[in-house]
This record gives sequence, structure tokens and C-alpha cells, in this order.
Amino acid sequence: MDKKQKRTGAYLYLLSACIMMSPILLCGCSTGSTFKEANDLFSQGNYAASLNKYEQIIEKEPTERDRVLFEMGIVYAYPSNEQKDYQKALECFQKILKDYPESKYRQNSAEMISHITDAILKDKKITTQQAQIATLGQEVKNKENEIVTLQKRIEGLEQDLQNALLAAQKGQISKILIEKKERRLSLISKDKVLKSYKIALGGNPNGPKERIGDGKTPEGTYIIDSRNRDSRYHLSLHISYPNEKDKKRSRELGVSPGGNIMIHGLKNGFSWVGESHTAVDWTEGCIAVTDEEIEEIAQSVPNGTPVEIRP
Repeated sequence: MDKKQKRTGAYLYLLSACIMMSPILLCGCSTGSTFKEANDLFSQGNYAASLNKYEQIIEKEPTERDRVLFEMGIVYAYPSNEQKDYQKALECFQKILKDYPESKYRQNSAEMISHITDAILKDKKITTQQAQIATLGQEVKNKENEIVTLQKRIEGLEQDLQNALLAAQKGQISKILIEKKERRLSLISKDKVLKSYKIALGGNPNGPKERIGDGKTPEGTYIIDSRNRDSRYHLSLHISYPNEKDKKRSRELGVSPGGNIMIHGLKNGFSWVGESHTAVDWTEGCIAVTDEEIEEIAQSVPNGTPVEIRP
């Protein structure tokens, strides 16, 4: 039985109750062997064969046609009949009312017509409501897609606006501020933060850099003194480490201060990592951002821009 049939049966409990009594009715009224065969097939759930048998009875027993029509109507309307046909059931019961005025099945036929008509009307109403729900659901889905599209457009426009602002203020960036504890790089213009980026540092980030290979990111004041478009890390801005303070400290420690500290993008071939690279500090002492971010930063700051690195 399909969902539509189950749904109709749920609404028509009176019809179902009446039809569920039909095996008693049919068996109680059966007298001829042919009727018994039809009734037995019905009881076994072989509804198509039962209807075929009733068709044979109509031809052989003309005086029993009203009974045959009534029992066929029951079979056509029976809930367990997966091929049930309410229209054919109605035709059987309506024919009894029209052609057999003296039939003892008239009252029951009239009641069955009422129940089946109610079933059809309710079924149509439910189908209409389900169609409306499906339409509304599709409209909601379309609106959700429109919202997602608009959100992406807004994000794109915001990014374009930010890029335009940075481009317009190129040369007006007063310094780059790097805050190691917060893992944050900010572009500063006249003490105002224009934009900030999440960063990754050296693998041993706490404290100032003291010597080559210690994995620390420097702390102090420097400048961007060069840039490399052929970097192994997409693009890099070189920081003027070591400064005089760094050199003095390394001399006192009797070690080499190291160098080659940069703000750079991701290693070539790993741009797909994106922002997730900041989950760990992975550089050898440099400051890392995404490839898109280093492009943006490089466009905004010329060589000579001060870089302040705080603990």
C-alpha cells in the first residue's frame, strides 16, 4: 500500500471499520460454490483473482447481480488491496442504487458511497496541501540560496573595499605592528589600525631571538628593507634583523645572531592550507600569513616601512 492509500485509510476509520467486517459479511452470505471460491480468494488476499471470479458470476447468476456488485465494491475499496480503485467501487454501489430498487444491499451501498466520497475529497485536500507545502519548501530553499549568494557578494564587496582602502593609503602606513603573544600583525596609519592578520611565528616563539637556529622570532624595531618575489614562501618582505641591540646581545653571548627574518606567505605548493596554517607556530623565526594576505600587505607597504615586534 502506498503512502497515499495509507493516508486515506487513516482519515476514514469508519470506512475501514465497515470494510474490515466484510469477510464476515461475505462468508455469511455465500451459498453457491462459485461465490465461495470468490470469497475464499478474497480472504486469501488474492483480490484480482476474486474480482475475476465475480465477473464470471455476473454472467452465470443474473439474479445475484446486486450481491455480486456489492461484494465487488467491497473488494475494490478494501484497504489491504494494493490495486484498490475507489472509482470502480463507487460505480458498483451506484449501479445497485440505480438498477436494483428492491435490493437488500441498497442501504449499505449508500453508506459506502458516502464514506468513499468523503475519502476522495479528503485525499484531494491532503494532496493539495502537500503540494502547497512542497511549493513553500522550494520557495524557502530558493530564498536561502539567494541569501547565501548575497552574503558572498557582501563579503566580496567588503574585501574589495578593504583592498581599495589599503591601496589608496599605500605609502601612508606608518608602521607594521607585530604582537607575538596575540599572534597578530596589524597595519597602522597614524596610530589607527587599518587591518589585522592572524600569524604563525617561529617554533620557539617566547622571548627575543638570540642566535642563529634558536627558532625564535625577534623582538624590537626594524624596517622592511627588501622584498623577494621569487621566495620559496610565495612572496617575502625582508626585515632588517639584526639591529644594533640584537648584535650587541649576540656578541655578549658569543654567538651569531642569525638573520634572514621575513614576513612571508606559505611554502610554495601549500597555498591550499589557507588560514589553518596558524594552528601551530611552524616557521624558523619568521612571521607567516596566507598567500593572499602577503600579497595584500606587500601592496600596502613600501620598503622602508617601520616594523615593531612586541613580545
